[in-house]
Formats: sequence, structure tokens, C-alpha cells
Amino acid sequence: MATLLAVSIGGYVVLRPRDLAVQAAPRANDPGCAEVAAHWPGQVAGRSRVPLAGDPAGVAAWGDPGIVARCGLDSPPPTTSDCIAAEGVDWVARTAGQGGGMVFLTYGRSPAIELIVPAAYAPEPLLLAAFADAARQLPQGNHRCR
Repeated sequence: MATLLAVSIGGYVVLRPRDLAVQAAPRANDPGCAEVAAHWPGQVAGRSRVPLAGDPAGVAAWGDPGIVARCGLDSPPPTTSDCIAAEGVDWVARTAGQGGGMVFLTYGRSPAIELIVPAAYAPEPLLLAAFADAARQLPQGNHRCR
């Protein structure tokens, strides 16, 4: 559920969702992330983009609860974690914290893209295809899902 911000306009109180607060990734200013950000999808799971507090570089979000994508993380090393190939892009998957949902990290691309999908959008891996065009802006390295 979104946090609401009350704003007084002309004597009326208007309630609007408060901008989602998300930190930029450590390598968000990498030139590859600018290309990725130019290719973020307009909608994900039928949800439109939502405003982010401070407009952090390389970050976008959709819907409520927010589906969050961040470019600028380190690509994971070889792993035995679940790996999913979607639309020609490999993603390492893990369960999110106590709130459920999943976190995906592009595999074999640098910098990496992190995608956080709340449980409300289950089955979460079905959303990966929406990010394929953005992820393909980063070159594929040697690591691939097997």
C-alpha cells in the first residue's frame, strides 16, 4: 500500500501517493546504465511508471506495490543459484526477504540490473520479459545460465 502525502491546495486537501524512495546502485552512473534507462519499459504487468524520490540515476519503478529496477550493480560470479533465461537474457533469482516476492540480477552482463518484484505480481519470473530490451543494451559476457 502506498504512503499518502497530504497537500493543501487552495484550501482543499489532496491526497497523492508519496514518491517511492529507492537508492541508486553503486555503478548507476556507468554509461551502459544510461542506455538501459532509455529502454526501461513504459508499463510492466499493466502498471505505469511511478515517481521516485530524488529521481535516482538508473532506477525506475512501476505500480503499487512497486516493481523496482536498478542498473549499476556488480554482475554475480559463477553461482549455483537458480538461473532463468528469458528473451535472451539470463537472470539469477533469489527469494526476497520476509515480505516475499523475488529479486533477479542479470547474469553475465556488466553492470548488472537488479529487478525486485513483490509477491503481489506472482509468478514473478513472468515479468522478466518486459526488461529484456533494456538488459540487452549491456553486452553479454562469458557467464550464461546452463
